Amino acid sequence: MGRAYSKEVLCWMMYDFANTAYTVIIVTFIYSVYFKNIVCEGLGNLGDLLWSISCSTSMFLAAILSPILGAIADYSYSKKRFLVFFSILCVIFSSLLFFVEKGMIFWGMFLFILANIGFQAAIVFYNAFLPEIAPPEKLGRVSGYGWALGYLGAIFVVFISFPFLIGGWSKENLPYIRFTFLLQAAFFIIFSLPAFIGLREKGHNPYGYGFNLIKIGLKRLYDTYKHIRDYKELFKFLIAYFIYMEGITTVIFFSTIYASNTLNFSLKELAEFYIAVQTTGIIGAIIFGRLSDRIFPKRTISITLILWIIVTIGAYLAHIKAIFWIIGLLAGVAIGSSQAVSRSMVGLLTPKEKISEFFGFYGVFGKFSAIIGPFSFGAISVITGSQRVAILSVAAFFVLGFIFLQLVNEKQSIS
Repeated sequence: MGRAYSKEVLCWMMYDFANTAYTVIIVTFIYSVYFKNIVCEGLGNLGDLLWSISCSTSMFLAAILSPILGAIADYSYSKKRFLVFFSILCVIFSSLLFFVEKGMIFWGMFLFILANIGFQAAIVFYNAFLPEIAPPEKLGRVSGYGWALGYLGAIFVVFISFPFLIGGWSKENLPYIRFTFLLQAAFFIIFSLPAFIGLREKGHNPYGYGFNLIKIGLKRLYDTYKHIRDYKELFKFLIAYFIYMEGITTVIFFSTIYASNTLNFSLKELAEFYIAVQTTGIIGAIIFGRLSDRIFPKRTISITLILWIIVTIGAYLAHIKAIFWIIGLLAGVAIGSSQAVSRSMVGLLTPKEKISEFFGFYGVFGKFSAIIGPFSFGAISVITGSQRVAILSVAAFFVLGFIFLQLVNEKQSIS
């Protein structure tokens, strides 16, 4: 039993290892800067707004889909089927970004939106496996180990991409940069195979696959909304999560764009910086994941939000690369730990019979939070002509999130 448990946990964590190829190469590190500087060349800070629109649109559509798909998955015991389908969707459309060149703004936005919908939808079903494969007292550390392994995957994919990046943003090197979009797709699908094969559904599908499942999913979604007050602590946490994730997703979508445009990081420097940030992310995910099992997730998340407030104010004040390096390393500690512990917090507060459905709500709140934050950054950047002012505004999300988090009584909900 223990060996089977360990094997399934490892298969689950391998998906974290795999999918970071997409988040690193497409969302955070290379394609985001490629879109702003190459695809939108000559548009200035309007490129920030166009990138924010792409991110916000994809997250809005994914947010609408997530709770419906989660409810359907609970009834049909088809989490793995959905996980595989949406992962492949992400792989296909992210690889097609290879063909996006200078001036192809529509296709650069359209293909990214489809890829990101696939990625975000797949995460709903991936997260929903967590309470099934780990006991409540180990949710924090398993979630943290998953994030840590994800950061190892991020470091690995940056290392294998590095030879294609050393030529920088020169016209001659752009085909090699675009090749990394194909590289991440191959990495994603290959290292997802253990999860696709090794994860097991805990039940069977009594309904079959068809329109009736959509009706069942919609009805269950309606019932959950109607009785949401029965889960007061979870609902309060989701509100806090919605607020502070506005800040986290904005940092994810714009951190390398900020470093490239405001602090003039070269592509080589961005690669080195990203590897260092991912390394501290591993440390943060492991330490805070274990810490949350000792002092409970609420207190742990509170600590990470304080770190985030320091990070955003520090990024605003940083005028030299050395200071930004220090801020980035601290952000690495905060980003993995805050998301890993948030995931385990939802697992603790969620009734087992509503696992996929409530993780769908968790996904909804997180995805809607990726609409306002990034769009605000892009709009403020265009209006003020300054990315510094835009990054400072992000601190407000962490302050408000911290305040709302203090209203959650996790011990009462668990008991």
